[in-house]
Amino acid sequence: MRLPGWPTLRDRLPALRLPRTRRGRRRLVQGLMAACVLALVPATWMRLEAGDRVGTTAEAPAREVAVVFGAGLWNGRPTPYLAHRLDAAAELYRTGKVKVVLVTGDNSRVEYDEPDAMRTYLTGRGVPDGRIVSDYAGFDSWDSCVRAKKIFGVDRAVLVSQGFHIHRAVTLCRSAGIDAYGVAVDEPRDATWYYGGARELAASGKAALDALFRPDPRFLGPEEPGVAEALAPSG
Repeated sequence: MRLPGWPTLRDRLPALRLPRTRRGRRRLVQGLMAACVLALVPATWMRLEAGDRVGTTAEAPAREVAVVFGAGLWNGRPTPYLAHRLDAAAELYRTGKVKVVLVTGDNSRVEYDEPDAMRTYLTGRGVPDGRIVSDYAGFDSWDSCVRAKKIFGVDRAVLVSQGFHIHRAVTLCRSAGIDAYGVAVDEPRDATWYYGGARELAASGKAALDALFRPDPRFLGPEEPGVAEALAPSG
C-alpha cells in the first residue's frame, strides 16, 4: 500500500524516450546491433578456438585425468546438471579413458562444499575414493584451469561440462597450458539450458580477458601432490 503523497517506482524512474527523428532511431538500432555483435565475438572466438576438441564420452581420447567443473548444489547434493557431469566422468573412468577425476568447485564457506559433494556422488557411482582429487578453490572456470595446471600439475586432461560451457572451458584450460579435450554432456533444451546459454554470452567476455591477460586465480596456494599420488601405482 502506497502512502498518500509518496512517489511510485514509476515516478522515480527516468522516462524512456525513443529518438523522435528517423536518423536518431536508425542510430539507436545500429548501436543495439553493434552491441549484440560485440557480445557474440568472444563466444564465437571460443567455439572456433576449441574447434574439434569437443565431443562425447565415446569420442574422448584416453587421458590420465578428467576435470569436472562445479555447477551448484541443492540441499548439499549436486544439482541435476552437476550430477550429469559426474555421471559422464564416472563413465570415462569405467571405460578406462581416465584414471583420476579432479573435481573442482566452490568451498568458500563452511555450509557450501561442492568438491566433497562431488566426491560422494562419484564414489556412489563406482569411482574409488583414492582416484578422486578435490580442488576446493575452483571459484570459476579460469581459476579451475590455472589451479589444475599450477597446483595439481595437470598437463593433459578431459574436461567435462554441458555443451553451452565446454567450449569456454577448453579454451581457458588451453590458455592455462593444459592440452584439453572437452566432453559435452547432453541436456534437454529446457529453461535451465537456455539460461546457461544466455549466461555464456556474459561469461565469455570475462573469459576472453582471462585468456588474454592470464591473471592469477583468486587463491593459488602451494602445489598439491593429490593427482600424482592418485596416479602412482599404489594410488
